[in-house]
Amino acid sequence: MLKKSIEDALNKQLNAELYSSYLYLSMAAHCETIPMKGFAKWLRIQADEERAHGMKFFDYIIEAGGTVKLTKIDAPKTEWKSVGEVFDQVYEHEKKVTAMIHGLMDLAIKEKDYATINFLGWFVKEQVEEEANASEIQAQIKMMGDIVGHLFWLDHELGKRE
Repeated sequence: MLKKSIEDALNKQLNAELYSSYLYLSMAAHCETIPMKGFAKWLRIQADEERAHGMKFFDYIIEAGGTVKLTKIDAPKTEWKSVGEVFDQVYEHEKKVTAMIHGLMDLAIKEKDYATINFLGWFVKEQVEEEANASEIQAQIKMMGDIVGHLFWLDHELGKRE
């Protein structure tokens, strides 16, 4: 059975993961309209991945004897000045999620909730990958600047994501 402090924190993270999915879907919609279909595809896949992360929290809360509590998801931003600005926000958002996961881990350690510590270990590792991916794309965009041909190349490359 989950302690109330852990259950509340896990539910907060579940809802944050669903917001992340919603945010990336909004970014994908923006990229579809400019049109940068490769960036949009990458972001759609990212949105699906974030929803899957949310479902991991959903399933864990139930499996650990807790109660899932879904809350209102705020509307994300819908317009950006450039794909560079989109990926600046992606990277900043991933750093924020990492801090949230670390906060959860700190709480689980404080509460000596070893099952939750084990569960969160996957997310700690996953966030290293998430930040690295976002940072790499952000850096590539910054190196390219506003050179349209280079952005189209990167758009093509990101469109290959499976």
